[in-house]
Amino acid sequence: MLAKRDAALAKCLVLGGGGFMGMHLCKALTARGYPVRVFERPVSESLSAERARGSIEWVYGDFVNQNDVAAAVAGCEIVFHLISTTLPKNSNDNPIYDVETNLVGTLGMLEAARASGARRIIFVSSGGTVYGVPKHVPISETHPTDPICSYGIIKLAIEKYLELYHRLHDLNHLVLRIANAYGEGQRPDTAQGAVAVFLHRALNGQPIEIWGDGSVVRDYLYISDIVDAFVRAVEYSGDFRIINIGSSRGHSVNDLLKAMEDLVGRRIERIHLPLRPFDVPINVLDSTLARQELGWEARVPLREGLARTVRWLKQSSR
Repeated sequence: MLAKRDAALAKCLVLGGGGFMGMHLCKALTARGYPVRVFERPVSESLSAERARGSIEWVYGDFVNQNDVAAAVAGCEIVFHLISTTLPKNSNDNPIYDVETNLVGTLGMLEAARASGARRIIFVSSGGTVYGVPKHVPISETHPTDPICSYGIIKLAIEKYLELYHRLHDLNHLVLRIANAYGEGQRPDTAQGAVAVFLHRALNGQPIEIWGDGSVVRDYLYISDIVDAFVRAVEYSGDFRIINIGSSRGHSVNDLLKAMEDLVGRRIERIHLPLRPFDVPINVLDSTLARQELGWEARVPLREGLARTVRWLKQSSR
């Protein structure tokens, strides 16, 4: 595995580095001296020119185009795979698209990484979907994996192919099964996460749609804690290849809304809708292994993270 003295020299590729988690990761990596290349979908000429003025190298292309991906991977030792073209809520609508854009694209990337001599793939998997309906909580890495949405199935399939490439080609990898991410930079208009959507609507006096009665419990993780885990993963030299990254604390949607009401200083109107078939009743990750192997633990409590996110939403709306 990658040694600490070599890791500081490693060039990092962030697939999907223009997204919510990717931008925070890139800033953290460059702050620590890592050379960073980002692979993203083509953007406007003005945004491309703005990005080119920074210290990060930006390359653009199609994730399912193997030539584009091979060019992005070339010369990079560490590959962070953050790309996903679907969300849990829409992945079941078109599983074929999910397979073609996520799984097939990833296989092309693995071939490119193997051919170019990349030293490690760090894959952002989904701690909230790969386990399915939990048999016990908190959920450890040894819990059965029975996802009930295409999004989780594809994440799990990618994990399996990473293990296959490790066995066949000695391509090192580390899977981080992330809890529900939130924080500054999470766009409410793309419905990437409940926290951003809920807070945006709460600040604008709009009602919030809740699937079910609000008793569904999730593990919410602030973005700075997630990025801390990513950075530690670069230098990880242990033997484990799948690690949960979560707060190990569960909060119901009702609890979440109550905390938001305290922050915005008003009651939030709720609109209750039928529970969706892919929503599990509870998901809380056991992050004991992350503490033992990465020396990592979640440090930002939910209410503090929500307060930071509220400040950012207010500033960005000015």
